[in-house]
Amino acid sequence: MNPLCGRCNRVVYPTEKVNCLDKYWHKGCFSCETCKMTLNMKNYKGFEKRPYCNAHYPKTQFTCVADTPENRRLKEQSKMQSQVLYKEEFEKNKGKGFSVVADTPEMQRIKKTQDNISNVINLPSPSLSDCWLVFSAAYQPPAASQNYHYEPAAEPVRQAAAAPPPSAGKRYRAVYDYSAADEDEVSFVDGDVIVDVQQIDEGWMYGRVERTGQQGMLPANYVEAI
Repeated sequence: MNPLCGRCNRVVYPTEKVNCLDKYWHKGCFSCETCKMTLNMKNYKGFEKRPYCNAHYPKTQFTCVADTPENRRLKEQSKMQSQVLYKEEFEKNKGKGFSVVADTPEMQRIKKTQDNISNVINLPSPSLSDCWLVFSAAYQPPAASQNYHYEPAAEPVRQAAAAPPPSAGKRYRAVYDYSAADEDEVSFVDGDVIVDVQQIDEGWMYGRVERTGQQGMLPANYVEAI
């Protein structure tokens, strides 16, 4: 017995039969439910056992559910059931191949150290050309030798003491002969009288030889006061 068409409910003969969507169709009846465009086995799309073209294929739409107290209660109940199942599964598998490790600061430090070691190991090795470039940049050839001329520092010159203004100073008598060793000194012999004597420091004086009229510096240990 020949089956009936899924659209017109008439008998479908084998020469015009299309078997699709668990039904039999006439070739002319196998068309889009919306626009009635004739379809074939390559371009149809089925929805609830009805053929549609690509343009009119029904799209799935989501239904918004109001956040009512009943829905919130059901949500909390489902959450509690999930936690109970997770706890039961955890207790069942405890000690079977894994253990729980507390996330302490020490464990975080060890993990960070292991990550740093892994990063260092995975660094690419420098090539020979890179090493040569670094060596060339760091190496500086020695500068050409320079001839240095050493000049000894000049010996300090003792400044001549300015002659003090003439005044009625002390009188001294020479007890030794003395020959001037510098331009600002005065020569005398044993017994000469030195007048207008001024004390410069503990070792030197300034005075005028009465016999020659010359004046200048003289050693203090060569004369004695009169």
